[in-house]
Amino acid sequence: MPEQYYKPRNFNHPKKGSCTKTEPIRNKCDIERIKALLDDKPRDYCLFTLGINTAFRASELVSILVGQVSHLRPFDTLTLKQPKTGKFRTVTINQNAYEAIRRCLAAHPDRDNLDAPLFFSMTTRRALKANTLSKYMKEWCALAGLQGQFSSHSIRKTWGYSVYRYYNHDIAHSSRKIAEIMMAFGHKTERQTLDYLCISDREIQSLFQMEL
Repeated sequence: MPEQYYKPRNFNHPKKGSCTKTEPIRNKCDIERIKALLDDKPRDYCLFTLGINTAFRASELVSILVGQVSHLRPFDTLTLKQPKTGKFRTVTINQNAYEAIRRCLAAHPDRDNLDAPLFFSMTTRRALKANTLSKYMKEWCALAGLQGQFSSHSIRKTWGYSVYRYYNHDIAHSSRKIAEIMMAFGHKTERQTLDYLCISDREIQSLFQMEL
């Protein structure tokens, strides 16, 4: 098995009967630390980078085919069907996501087959499963020294949390961005979005520290 692919161990597995809540990665330094750990693993680097830049669900990420991304350029759009809802969602591929896709394709053993899964298992050559991505995330976060509960949902939540934190210095922009994040996630209320992103009441109150 090539060095860049490995079978993940299930880190941070909750104890039986315990109640846990998947967390986002809150610190940009932690994001960069995980990227550094995956730098020589093009498939996994792309999984992580594409995920945190698009907020696709794990089931959507692992459904991507080579032919859906091989032609993309920076700021092109990618539309995927959401298995959970049956609806389609379109995202813009930014520069970081584009570069990660190119690296993944360059190392892909079946990159000329447009119907091949972008993220595949080295043992079966079939698409990775969503629960495998959860195991990867637990391992990546553990290796990066992060404390908390992480899963494939953490990738999606990291995007939303990062957008929220970027705009939380400005009350007007923050309110608008929460509404936009809510729409991106398909949530019905802003409260649902804040809970999903693990935004605490203390963080909400920090919005009022800005002096007008």
